[in-house]
Amino acid sequence: MGRSCLPRWRLGRLMAGLQLILGLVVITVSLSCLYRFHSAGYFLHNEDICRTIYTIKQVKNNEGFDLKALHDRVDDVLEKMDNLYDKLEKTLKEMEKSKEGSKREIKKFLEDEVMKPFYHAHIGLRQIRLPNPEGIRNSTEKEDPLINKFLVEEIRKYITPKENRVGKVNMFGTERVYNTIGHSCVLMKMELEKYMDYDVGAYCDDDWNLAQKLMVNGCDPLPRRRCLTRASMTYQKPYPINESLWKLPDDRNVRWGNYLCRNFACLSSKNPKRGYTKCTGCFEMEKENTKWVKNSTLLADFLIDDVLRVKPGEVRIGLDVGVGTGTFAARMREKNVTIVTTAMNLGAPFSEMIALRGLIPLYISLNQRLPFFDNTMDMIHTAGLMDGWIDLLLMDFMLYDWDRVLRPGGLLWIDRFFCKKKDLDDYMYMFLQFRYKKHKWAISPKSKDEVYLCTA
Repeated sequence: MGRSCLPRWRLGRLMAGLQLILGLVVITVSLSCLYRFHSAGYFLHNEDICRTIYTIKQVKNNEGFDLKALHDRVDDVLEKMDNLYDKLEKTLKEMEKSKEGSKREIKKFLEDEVMKPFYHAHIGLRQIRLPNPEGIRNSTEKEDPLINKFLVEEIRKYITPKENRVGKVNMFGTERVYNTIGHSCVLMKMELEKYMDYDVGAYCDDDWNLAQKLMVNGCDPLPRRRCLTRASMTYQKPYPINESLWKLPDDRNVRWGNYLCRNFACLSSKNPKRGYTKCTGCFEMEKENTKWVKNSTLLADFLIDDVLRVKPGEVRIGLDVGVGTGTFAARMREKNVTIVTTAMNLGAPFSEMIALRGLIPLYISLNQRLPFFDNTMDMIHTAGLMDGWIDLLLMDFMLYDWDRVLRPGGLLWIDRFFCKKKDLDDYMYMFLQFRYKKHKWAISPKSKDEVYLCTA
């Protein structure tokens, strides 16, 4: 067989040179497209200009500017860049296996001078979202929402609608699936991009506190992530259920890095530097063990047995909305009632504590609609969360959401709600507007200017 007139190393350089030239050609075409976009005004963000310039009808009527052709052209360039990038990457992998010094130099040159600039140009071009001339399927919108608000590619991938692979309507009756994020995410762009900046398939940062900050500020729901969640490296098997309800969990089962305390003993109400203010003493099981089962000196305290006698045998499942460690759910479990407990880690591991007790924590903020279907809950109980600080309109939306999930004949237990005396009539109206039957009702003084209200 005949042999090539050129040595292998020269042939490799020749191939690399050809690939470099092809890459530069594609980058030139890309920059040309970007210049066309800029000339057409697509990088301007003035809403008045957008309304007068960028409507599909006007662009189509603009002589010399064919939006559909431009859209197709960009798609074609992107496809060519994808193919070329794959070829270059394959060549680099082959060169990695070579031990020849000249090929290693070529590999380094291609990585630094071709692949990296090529990749950034590729991503930059993909981040431009042109209006779709035909609209989005059966939608009247010409562009997918929020795409151009973020630069981190993982966020853009998440919020980009996902077409059904079969090309038909799916089991939910839709042609595509939209991943949702809270509308306030656009106001916390820097924090969200930090949260979504990770290596796919690697371990996530220990940043649950950043996620919670986003949630409580309205960026809720958060986008899903494609990284592995961290856990305590010394995690121990939880206690059995006959022990876990009324026993502090093992300190080793919590990631303490983002708390002031480093163990459960530190969370005692006697420690002024415990890191949280709500639910003082709720990590002390000897105090928790008396709640809702022993009479107190406060008139506005109802016992679980007294409330359950109102609906004997009817309360099976329910929701506890508050700040705590799951003691109400633990007491109800002893009565064969299943309670889901809402929890946010406001300075202490409330969610972990509830789960380690063998109960169900629901990590949800006040901002979010309850993830339950209509008329499904036998009971909703709230204590320690909705007090006199809450805005009346926010409270109204929350109460109507509770009414939505309560079944007919369900029980709403407002437990130790407190407010200023002068505001009592406003809050009483909020509770009474639904015309629920009042089985139990009590008002008692909390201080000179404040009162407790308890109703079921």
